[in-house]
Amino acid sequence: MSEIKTSTDTLFRNGRIYTVNRDQPWASCAAVKAGRFVAVGEEGDVTSFVGRDTNVIDLGGRTAMPGIIDIHNHIMMGGQADLYELRFPSSHSIAQIAAAVKEAAAKAAPGSWIVGGQFGNDLLSKLNTDAAAAELNAASLGHPVLLRDDSYHNRWASREALRIAAVDAETPNPVDGEIGRDLESGRLTGLMVEAASGIIERALAKAGHYTPEMDRAAVARSIGVLNSFGVTGFVDAASMQPILAALKGLDDRGELSAWAVCAMPIVEPGFMFGTAGEELFALRDQYRSAHVKPDYAKMFLDGVPGAKTAAFHEPYVADPVRGCCFRGATMLTVPELIRWLGKCEKLGLAAKIHCAGDAAVTQALDAIEVVRSFNGPTALIHHIAHASYITQDDIPRFAEFGVAADLSPIIWFPTVFLEAHKAAMGAERAQRFWPNRDLKIAGALMAGGSDWPVIPNPDPWHGIEGMVTRRNPAGDFPGASLWPEQALDLETVIEIYTINAARAAGLGGITGSIEVGKSADLIVLDQALFNIPADQIAATNVEMTFFEGRKVYERSQ
Repeated sequence: MSEIKTSTDTLFRNGRIYTVNRDQPWASCAAVKAGRFVAVGEEGDVTSFVGRDTNVIDLGGRTAMPGIIDIHNHIMMGGQADLYELRFPSSHSIAQIAAAVKEAAAKAAPGSWIVGGQFGNDLLSKLNTDAAAAELNAASLGHPVLLRDDSYHNRWASREALRIAAVDAETPNPVDGEIGRDLESGRLTGLMVEAASGIIERALAKAGHYTPEMDRAAVARSIGVLNSFGVTGFVDAASMQPILAALKGLDDRGELSAWAVCAMPIVEPGFMFGTAGEELFALRDQYRSAHVKPDYAKMFLDGVPGAKTAAFHEPYVADPVRGCCFRGATMLTVPELIRWLGKCEKLGLAAKIHCAGDAAVTQALDAIEVVRSFNGPTALIHHIAHASYITQDDIPRFAEFGVAADLSPIIWFPTVFLEAHKAAMGAERAQRFWPNRDLKIAGALMAGGSDWPVIPNPDPWHGIEGMVTRRNPAGDFPGASLWPEQALDLETVIEIYTINAARAAGLGGITGSIEVGKSADLIVLDQALFNIPADQIAATNVEMTFFEGRKVYERSQ
């Protein structure tokens, strides 16, 4: 065939392409030019686009679909955990954690920090004892040790780390945080809850443990990991300046192989430091590029259920420290949240609001309702992150106010994480977790994410299977099913991870489906998703990932 003016750069043919475009759900071919799809359909629809220099990729009947959008991760921390930190499963006992720390300490340079995780939320009360502290201090061999829990909201630190951070018996609890002390002796245990975690993290930062070069390598590593799972876009859920700078640098060098949407914190989070709020917002265009979009603000409204720092309408299970009627508390008042939302909307920023408890969800929706009454309709889509425990009355309000439910299903299917919730809240309440089907029926925009590295492995296929089966694909809790009435069909879940997530991230006109004019973000799978049992979805491997028509990952054989 002679070359013609409209010849494409790449042609995907002979495939089972699930487009996530409801007007044309399936195709066998897709043509790409200059990083965009220019034709989608059957052989006859693309023949005229093929020229002498077209790169033809024969899919061999394999399933292809749009790239996945991860609506919630922590891109630099994920890479740091992967490259530089001590890793152990959240199911580890205190003795097993101590053994892992001791092994790392024996190999570490004198005086160097040992950083790692993730201990289970269910261990918090057991760690807050003299005996546990003694075990960690003995294992540390004199090194400063900082361990993070499986929520990334709490820390366990060795005696040397506390000394460097200037934490002693007289140090008061910070606002919205607690410094752990043995209930009988009153001595420090090294447990640091919520805002107290920042005291240790700040000492680590001042020590220069992570260099700018390590930060850049961590972000690059994270992008590669995400591409290997078919992720071609993400929202970084707490973007401080080093993250923005690393992403912009990668894009300037042509090395950023995903759409990067950034949510900038309104105040310093407990685990990151530097410019935040309006001062950081003012710098956002300095870091904006073709693929880096600093268009969101991040707000933390409460903590996590396992540590009893999430805000609920009903009280937690009584304990010796908090008594019988403790419900948790939010970190912002309704007026404060309204003011921040108003500022963000005026600046063209959507908000990603961390709400782990149902009272926090109610407060966020109340504030959004007030802002809507003043500002009227908006194209901005605010997110309620971890929309997991929600009262029935609040479910329809997501659609009413155009709020996206940011879901992290890898967290919720039966895990150690959920076991901590049961201990804190009681089993019955804890298992009324993630009312996904109710949200769908109400018309809410749902978007899927990982919350990596809270979840050590950001594999979206585990989350996809879990949303369909309501079971743990890893088999850690065989036979256990979490609120099975809230299961969703596969088509809906694929939309949650692609076009819905793209819309929630402000990328709906760019990516999320395979349509003419959109970015050629396409992934090729080793399984025919719609022809396999639901409990095999998590075993899906991505064979190839394409970003703007460029191959950015290929699975080694």
